[in-house]
Amino acid sequence: MPQRIAGFAEIAKHYDAVFCDVWGVLHNGVEPFAAAGHALQAARQEGVTVVLITNSPRIAPQVVAQLQQIGVPDEAYDAIVTSGDVTRALIAEGPRKVFLLGPDRDLALIEGLGVERVGEKDAEVVVCTGFFDDETETPEDYTDMLKAFASRSVPMICANPDLIVERGHRMIPCAGAMAAYYAQLGGSIRIAGKPHNPIYEAVFAEAQRLRGGLEKNRVVAIGDGMPTDVRGALDFGLDLLYISGGIHAKEYTVHGETDEALLVDYLHREQVAPRWWMPRLA
Repeated sequence: MPQRIAGFAEIAKHYDAVFCDVWGVLHNGVEPFAAAGHALQAARQEGVTVVLITNSPRIAPQVVAQLQQIGVPDEAYDAIVTSGDVTRALIAEGPRKVFLLGPDRDLALIEGLGVERVGEKDAEVVVCTGFFDDETETPEDYTDMLKAFASRSVPMICANPDLIVERGHRMIPCAGAMAAYYAQLGGSIRIAGKPHNPIYEAVFAEAQRLRGGLEKNRVVAIGDGMPTDVRGALDFGLDLLYISGGIHAKEYTVHGETDEALLVDYLHREQVAPRWWMPRLA
């Protein structure tokens, strides 16, 4: 049974480091969750190292700029590791002719790796960062393109394993949904972000570098996404603080509040056991 807490300060003393999700915990893509930023800032003041871990397909400096624009304070974290950062290692392994499936703002993901950006017909690998227009499109809109890639056994590198994220009060599909659909069509996919180990290994190494040493039993992860944040952290052997007010809230929310009995049932069905939970990080 996960234990409900009223504030992160209640458990901060148990940990030397926090691996905190970003989208859905620190902001909703439009506005910051101010209490969450303040909670992490207070933990840092008590000596806890905070590393943000995000499935954003962008490299870390771009995400820092995005956080600043949204209003997440720099003082809330020590470092950030993105799915884009660890995905670059997959891209660097080849092949060299890359089709970028996603908006041009994600071009930095493939820059400096010695690859060539090409059109669909010349592609040897697809690097998927999302949709060309995630406001209106679904994976099914790309069926013909994806079937053509699958027929040529073109692998897809997924730079953002998330299926959906909150943007304001709407749910927006992510690259993970595209990758899942590609796999359904018979395509091959490669992923390094949450819930897969490469991103956790990178975050753990960064936290160790910052602290000069760290044990897993002194780390807590914070997140709201079941297939990514929750399974990734637990599979890596970390304690987890589950944020119930995120993308799965409809599963157990009654009259705008988390129903604890429904939440426990949901976690049981998913066969996961967070150590702690709260509706929003504070």
